[in-house]
Amino acid sequence: MSQDIVADALNQMMNAKRARKKELEVRRYSKLLLKVLDIAKKHGYIVDYAIDEKEKKLKIKIGELNECRAIKPRFNVSIGEIEKYMRRFLPSRNFGIIIISSSKGLVTQKEAYEKNTGGTLIAYFY
Repeated sequence: MSQDIVADALNQMMNAKRARKKELEVRRYSKLLLKVLDIAKKHGYIVDYAIDEKEKKLKIKIGELNECRAIKPRFNVSIGEIEKYMRRFLPSRNFGIIIISSSKGLVTQKEAYEKNTGGTLIAYFY
């Protein structure tokens, strides 16, 4: 386990998907991870997640997911550079999302274009 909670959780999701499991438990979670999962849920990459306060675990049900990864190192991007990273991390146009941490909160690349803001790349899903 590393110090990056988001990267650990996304790696566990991919390992569970490769093992053909539909759900998994994550021991460590943070507010940032929960916001990333909210965006993934909104786009259908995960079905649902639930926090077990008693055991301090996070249960995640995987949806229509091909791949998800944390972006390391976390590049700072302006609005004009987002297209370059979309070509690098996503397999094609209009397929998948890149999650960006901006001054307006966590947004996808499409919302970053609409809000005309850059930020730090966090993760990608497709």
